[in-house]
Amino acid sequence: MATTAAAPADRGAPELVAPRSPQQRTKPGAAKVRSNFELYAWVFMRISGLLLFFLVLGHLFIMNILDGGVQRVNFGFVAGRWASPFWRMWDLVMLLLAELHGTNGLRTVINDYAERAQTRFWLKMLLYTSAFLVVTLGTLVIFTFDPDL
Repeated sequence: MATTAAAPADRGAPELVAPRSPQQRTKPGAAKVRSNFELYAWVFMRISGLLLFFLVLGHLFIMNILDGGVQRVNFGFVAGRWASPFWRMWDLVMLLLAELHGTNGLRTVINDYAERAQTRFWLKMLLYTSAFLVVTLGTLVIFTFDPDL
């Protein structure tokens, strides 16, 4: 008993390309360069998500639950907290990880849903510019905070 592969029902149907394959976005005849960027971005999302889970829970516990709750959070509390390099680094790492995590997630959404290359380019430029501004301003605030104002 010989087994044969089933013939396609419609021989004139176009060949389907796998979703998100390099064939969809490359020009015919262009050299295909293989990169592991998406793998590294995927791994970064998992690691940063895990770190952010503990950083944010610690932040929420300290700011909202410990020693009287949110009523005590004011300029003096922040000045006292940021007098320690440990808390400045905690907040800086939380800022950087949250911004990079969110930027990477939105980059993935843009890649998945923006169909035209030009639209994808401009949406990513807007995303990267806004991420750069948020990280720059946040870092500036953390490092130049002066409690004697």
